[in-house]
Amino acid sequence: MVKRIFIDGEAGTTGLGIRERLSGMSGVELRSLSAETRKDSAFKRALMREVDLVILCLPDDASLETVTLADELGVSSPKILDASTAHRTAAGWVYGFAELVKEQTGRIAAAQRVSNPGCYATGAIALLRPLIDAGLILPQASLAINAISGYTGGGKSMIADYQAHRAPSFELYGLGFNHKHIPEIMAHSTLKQRPIMIPSVGNFAQGMLVSIPLFLNELAAKPSASDLEAALSSHYAASEFVSVVPTSGVARIEAESLNDTNFMQIRVFHDVLRHQAVLVAKLDNLGKGASGAAVQNLKLMLSL
Repeated sequence: MVKRIFIDGEAGTTGLGIRERLSGMSGVELRSLSAETRKDSAFKRALMREVDLVILCLPDDASLETVTLADELGVSSPKILDASTAHRTAAGWVYGFAELVKEQTGRIAAAQRVSNPGCYATGAIALLRPLIDAGLILPQASLAINAISGYTGGGKSMIADYQAHRAPSFELYGLGFNHKHIPEIMAHSTLKQRPIMIPSVGNFAQGMLVSIPLFLNELAAKPSASDLEAALSSHYAASEFVSVVPTSGVARIEAESLNDTNFMQIRVFHDVLRHQAVLVAKLDNLGKGASGAAVQNLKLMLSL
């Protein structure tokens, strides 16, 4: 049976990426509203009655409005996959990081409402959750998260600035210590101590590195780098999209080699003598960090 999908916000970066990934997929039919009717709640409500799943690629407020419309449909409401920030820590929503724990794919498959993860959060949670679950990092640990993304993660205005050569080659941001991904990272990694997170953007279109430095002797469990790598490798051993990559002989890492894929690579760099380590996740901010993860989730939600 063909599954009908409506991408609400299909003209944005994430929406376009999802549409492109679905364009050659059998068993799905994409439905749309015209430019004249896409903001008309009556037309949107009528279309939602006809589809199996709605993907929200909207600002938070608009996503909340569309979910309200869906709620009004009662038993006729379609499944919803929200790519905005609005529902990533909301009760009643399943978090759409399929590799979070072994039960997560089943939870996503059974869910009516799924929140697609944020790009930085995907990398940070992928690094932290297995180590916290294994007891190698305590939830109360004081951590710093550094990250760099290609400029496509900043939306239309940032993309326009970089493409017009109006933007700097590199900049830190989030220096108000209140980045929108922090609550999501804490909730789904199970961190209790708020981390310092300082993201940055570089003059390249897409790609992402998320890194977390660790003083191993200051962690309560005093793990070795081998302990960290073993726990991560065990957690992702059966994963199709997330892999743990050896770091022997590697002294630098670039951000773009996984672009246009849904893969994520995890590495544990370390200094044995100084008992220091750096956890690194590499992913495409538009792939596993956005559109790729959305397609992975909708396949689970629709049993494709």
